[in-house]
Amino acid sequence: MAYTEVTRTGYGTRLKNSLGGVLIGILMFIGGTILLWWNEGRAVKTSDMLKEGQKNYVEMENPAVKSPDMEGQLVHAVALATTTDSLSDGTFNVGAVAVKLHRTVEYYQWIEHEKTVKKDKIGGAQETTHTYTYSKEWTGSPVISGEFKDPDYQALNFVYQNLEDASSAAENVSFGAYRLNSSQVGSFHNEQPMAVTLDEDLTKQMDKAARDNARAFLTRGGLLDLVPDSAAIVHTQGNVVYIGRNPNVPEVGDVRITFTKDMPSKVSLIAKVIGDTFTYYKAKNGYKLDLLYMGENTAEEMFDSEHATNKMILWLLRILGVIIIIAGLRSIVSIVPTLLKVLPFLGGIVETGLGLVCGIIGLVWSLIVIAVAWLRYRPILGISLLVLAGLLIFWLIRRSRKKKAAKADIPEPQAPQAPEIQIPQYQQPSQPEQPQMTPEQQKEFEQWKQFQEFKKMQDQMNNQQNNQ
Repeated sequence: MAYTEVTRTGYGTRLKNSLGGVLIGILMFIGGTILLWWNEGRAVKTSDMLKEGQKNYVEMENPAVKSPDMEGQLVHAVALATTTDSLSDGTFNVGAVAVKLHRTVEYYQWIEHEKTVKKDKIGGAQETTHTYTYSKEWTGSPVISGEFKDPDYQALNFVYQNLEDASSAAENVSFGAYRLNSSQVGSFHNEQPMAVTLDEDLTKQMDKAARDNARAFLTRGGLLDLVPDSAAIVHTQGNVVYIGRNPNVPEVGDVRITFTKDMPSKVSLIAKVIGDTFTYYKAKNGYKLDLLYMGENTAEEMFDSEHATNKMILWLLRILGVIIIIAGLRSIVSIVPTLLKVLPFLGGIVETGLGLVCGIIGLVWSLIVIAVAWLRYRPILGISLLVLAGLLIFWLIRRSRKKKAAKADIPEPQAPQAPEIQIPQYQQPSQPEQPQMTPEQQKEFEQWKQFQEFKKMQDQMNNQQNNQ
């Protein structure tokens, strides 16, 4: 069942923390810049060292025979790495003839997991909800349950026996007629399980110590004795020593010790011959070369692998440096959104905007640092990166100016006007013009009019006579 705890951070405390974050941000910004600068130089020098080694190495055809001609030479050789040294673990009195011996210890414990959710409140305060959950897991060190947040889990962890990891290595590892140096032995790895058989007296001593530890814990916890004298506590199976009641059903407090050994194997190396052993090759730039690979590998395969590793480390540290710089910038300006988080939505908007700006500025600054570093070590590539950073800055400035100009040119909105409707005006039809008459026609027309008037008078008289 999850345990929840809610804490509240006041506005004043948040402002105080933000002011402290400014100093931390400055340190992060400086540290990220130094990391980027150093990383570029490291990568270039490592690459130059490898290229120098590729030009100067010679093949050691027969490592089984010492050759005076090989003295002081950078050589590539392949041979069986073996030893006659016997290694032992003093705590468990076990050992083997091997190049290296390892003891790995694990504890079955309650583990606390925390999930945090933060919420800004009106007025500038912040409410943080901590949710704690617990699970039983194997871990590399004992867990102090007294520091758990949930009181129900604070007294549950204990261990039957507190042990530490341990390793030992052979001092004399032969490589044909030569010996491997300590750095090369450290790079050797050919782990195999090492069968363990414990002495009967040691088993009894460990069993008693484990039972006493368990009883002391159970007594402090007010619990019953769950480990009777008849129960076996120490178990051995293969390369594992298990301290607990049942290896197949792990319980809190159980301890698992695993033993492994590195056995002789064929290896490939690139190093400088000195007497009957090897040392590092020092390049002109001061960087050192001393390689050991497991199995049979050609010199070109080993150099190619080192070049690839160098590039991988270069990019990983570049990404890390950029992240540190951006995080530093965000920490420096964190005081601004904190001031505005009296209104959470306003502070959130400003925080998002500043985060974007810090990301762009951090990326540009990183490109400039990398370019200047490359200008120091690789002028052509450095100039190219500076040009790229300049173009990015130019694009950002131009984009900003375009936005400002676009805002300035936007006309004020006006109410839409109804379209004008053209109403056609009515025009009376014009009278047809009378045709012009000649004088003869005018005379005839007058005579016709007089005749019409005479006829009209005659008709009127006739009508009167008829009426009488």
